[in-house]
Amino acid sequence: MKMRTSLLAAAVLVAGLAVGPSVLPAAATAPAASTAAPSSPGPALEAAIAGLPRADATAALVRVGGKEGVWHGSSGVHDLKTGRPADPAARFRAGSVTKVFTAAVALQLAQEGRLDLDRSARSYLPELIPASYAGVTVRQLLNHTHGIPAPDFPGTTVEEAYANRFRVHDPEDMVRSATSKKREFAPGERQHYLNIGYTVAGLLIERVTHDSYERQVARRVLGPLGLRNTYLPGAAPRIAGPHNHGYQTMRLDDGTTGLRDVSVWRATDGWAAGDIISTTADLERFTDALFKGRVVRGPLLEEMFTLPEVTDFGTGEPAAYSVGLSMKVLGGREVWGKTGGRWGYNAAIASTRDGSRTLVYSVNSTDAKGQGMNTTAETIMVAAYGRP
Repeated sequence: MKMRTSLLAAAVLVAGLAVGPSVLPAAATAPAASTAAPSSPGPALEAAIAGLPRADATAALVRVGGKEGVWHGSSGVHDLKTGRPADPAARFRAGSVTKVFTAAVALQLAQEGRLDLDRSARSYLPELIPASYAGVTVRQLLNHTHGIPAPDFPGTTVEEAYANRFRVHDPEDMVRSATSKKREFAPGERQHYLNIGYTVAGLLIERVTHDSYERQVARRVLGPLGLRNTYLPGAAPRIAGPHNHGYQTMRLDDGTTGLRDVSVWRATDGWAAGDIISTTADLERFTDALFKGRVVRGPLLEEMFTLPEVTDFGTGEPAAYSVGLSMKVLGGREVWGKTGGRWGYNAAIASTRDGSRTLVYSVNSTDAKGQGMNTTAETIMVAAYGRP
C-alpha cells in the first residue's frame, strides 16, 4: 500500500473532545456582516445564520459576491469549550467541493491532449481497471454515469467511522474494492453520484502527468489563482492554521448521545473526491475565476455546464450532475455549484451561470453526513437564491 504524504506537515494526533448534548452556549456574537449592497440578500442571510450555535450547527461563514451585491457574514463559535466567536477567515474541510478542482485539472489535461474524455479509463490504467469495466470512459467518471459501485469501508455508523478516523485509505485499494463488484448499470445508462469516479480520475491525473495529484492541483489551480489558504492534506489529520472546530452528534463513551469534537480526522477516504481544505475567501476567488473561464478555458468549460441525458439511478429523476458541478433551479433560475460534507463540516460553492450572484459557505454542522441537507446550510442557500 502506498502512503501519500501531505503537502503541509501534520501535527501530533489527538483524540476528539467529547461534550454533552446540552452544552451549546448562547451565540457568541450577532452575525457579523461586513458589506451589503441594496440588491443583496443580506437581511435574509443575516437571519439564516442568527442564533448560532444551535442544535444543527455551531458556526457558519458566508460570502456572497457578484454584480447583484456583496455580503460577508459569520456567526457562532470557534469552539464549544471557550465559546469565543467564530473566526470568519478560518479554514475548513470542504468535502466534495474537491471534485470541482479535480474536474478542472482533468479538463485542462483534456485541452492539452493528454487526457481524452471519450477514451476508456482502463486504457490508461489497464493494471487497475478490470475488463468488466472496460467500457467506462473518462467523461463518465467525471459526470457519475460510470456504473462503478462504492468501495467497502469498515463500519456503517458514525461511531465506527470515528473509531477508524486515523486509518489511511489507499486510492488504488479503494478502486480494487469497488471494481471487484458487479457494476450498478451499463456505462452511460444512468447517473449515480459517488466518490469512486473521482478517485479513479485522481489516479488518471497522476498517470498522464507522471506527478502527484496534489502537486498538479497546486500547480494548475491553487498557485495561479493565489489560493494561499487552500491545500490538500494527504494523510495529515489536523486542519493546518486557524479553523473553527467541527462537532458531530454521536453516541459518547458514557453511552449518552451528544457532540464530539471531530476536527482531527484523516480524510484519505475522500482524496481526489473530497479532502480539500480551504477558506470562504479562497473558494469565492476560485468560483469567480472558474465561471469566468480562467481555470478551464474554451469549449471544454461547457462540460461543466452540460448535464448528461440520463436519469438518476436511485430516484428516476433527471440527471443533476455535470462534470464537476451540479445544477438546481432556485428562485426561478439555474444555479450551478457543488456542496461538500466531512464529519463536522458542510461547505458549498454556487453561482448563476453569468456570475451575477456567487455564494460560498462553510457550516460547522452537527449532522454533516445525515439524510437530507443541513438546516442552516439549506436556509443559507434559499436566502441567497430563493426556493426551488
